[in-house]
Amino acid sequence: MHVRMLTGGVAAACLVSLSLTGGQAVAAAPATNAAPQAARVLTYDASGSAEFKSAVDRGAAIWNESVDSVELRPVASGQRANIRVLADNGWPRALPAGLGSGTVYIGRQAVNQGYNTVRISSHELGHILGLPDRKPGPCSSLMSGSTAGVACTNPYPNTAEKAEVEGNFGGALAQRAQAVRAGVIVD
Repeated sequence: MHVRMLTGGVAAACLVSLSLTGGQAVAAAPATNAAPQAARVLTYDASGSAEFKSAVDRGAAIWNESVDSVELRPVASGQRANIRVLADNGWPRALPAGLGSGTVYIGRQAVNQGYNTVRISSHELGHILGLPDRKPGPCSSLMSGSTAGVACTNPYPNTAEKAEVEGNFGGALAQRAQAVRAGVIVD
């Protein structure tokens, strides 16, 4: 009986050794205690944005596509919105009332001069998300605003603008998630 146990143990050790030397080693994914951070939901009320409502909805969707740490959603009936969006005859502007809240005006003056309504909306929502104007600037910078010229229709934030919003709302976890998706390994 003792010989059978001894030979069985030797055979098992040989099999383990062969499997380790004969094949490719695969490491298990490291255990993580950090749960994914949920996006901070901000609601917006575009009921006062008149003919610009679809541009406002598209501007919000662009931010939702661009960042993970914050999500812009239309306000539910009967609830108070974090962001009010209004149309007026002046120049477009945002009046932040703290990070993630305030009032956006989609001014017809810029629209009448030929500026793109979706770019205006996305730009002004960028202010509510904590971004300053970066003037003068190129068309590739959403926050360059009107200095990019009437021909600029780019409504998307650039990499630096996205990272700044991620930092404003999500900190390191959201930035790490974005880097992982982009194929960058972050320690």
